[in-house]
Amino acid sequence: MTEMIEVNKLRKEFGSFVAVADVTFSVKRGEVLGFLGPNGAGKSTAMKMITGFLTPTGGSITVCGDDIAEQPIKVKTNIGYLPEGAPAYGDMTPHSFLDFIADMRSLEGKEKQQAIELAIEKTHIKSVLHKPIETLSKGFKRRVGLAQAILHDPDVLILDEPTDGLDPNQKHEVRKLLKDMAKDKAIIISTHILEEVEAVCTRAIIISQGKLLFDGTPMDLEALSPIKNAISLSIETKDSAAAVDKLKNISGVKSVDTNQSGDTTTVTVVPDAGQSIIKEIAQLSRSEKWVTNEMHVEPVKLDDVFRQVTTRSDEIAKEVLT
Repeated sequence: MTEMIEVNKLRKEFGSFVAVADVTFSVKRGEVLGFLGPNGAGKSTAMKMITGFLTPTGGSITVCGDDIAEQPIKVKTNIGYLPEGAPAYGDMTPHSFLDFIADMRSLEGKEKQQAIELAIEKTHIKSVLHKPIETLSKGFKRRVGLAQAILHDPDVLILDEPTDGLDPNQKHEVRKLLKDMAKDKAIIISTHILEEVEAVCTRAIIISQGKLLFDGTPMDLEALSPIKNAISLSIETKDSAAAVDKLKNISGVKSVDTNQSGDTTTVTVVPDAGQSIIKEIAQLSRSEKWVTNEMHVEPVKLDDVFRQVTTRSDEIAKEVLT
């Protein structure tokens, strides 16, 4: 895969306020990067700098091999950008808006018509093509914004909250579209929807207070969960203490939490370093002839991991990166 976006020590200051603090990352062709962070973390500011809408205070940005400070127009021709809020001309219809954007992108004749038709088809906006944009729902406005971003088939897509305001079916359609397009593009999406990271992204970065706290795959992010591969089981026993002791003696077990209700003991077994221990627990249950009503691996909640990462001190965040 080829590096399509390279961001090096990117910084943005507004007076004494540092919105983005020396952030470095890159995105290869074929990658979908989830750009995560709390409100006010600096995500939109960073995306505006990558697309050339804001001038950085420091650092450098290269898109498709071109430095945005030196060749801003050339860089912008290679980028499709969906800004925060999907701004558009409210008195235009989606069709007239896309026609206008096609002109701005220097598309002409048959190429222009085909590009407009394909964008309409991919974003499913045919039913509202001739209605004023200002009368459309938030979801349709978002899809019109996405249509203009992909209109010229750019190598790089920068999408700020692309599924904001969409219903579940529409979100599924957009996520499928992004995965299909990612095969030959580099895509950055800003999102507050953690399930979107699992569904679409091949990588994720987290920033908070303008600083990079995490850069890795969704699986790397899950691995930060203190309950990764934790096992919950419900067993019928009158001697829960003995059962807990035996579970604690399994190699790789970090802790065991219990909840007793009559003769039924519900146990959560947390492994050390997220290793898999379900086979060992199942073998112990069989050898002890426990009556096991239920056994399952606790699902990792990325929302919890997100809170864990973004509430860490700077010192702990540095440990995460190493």
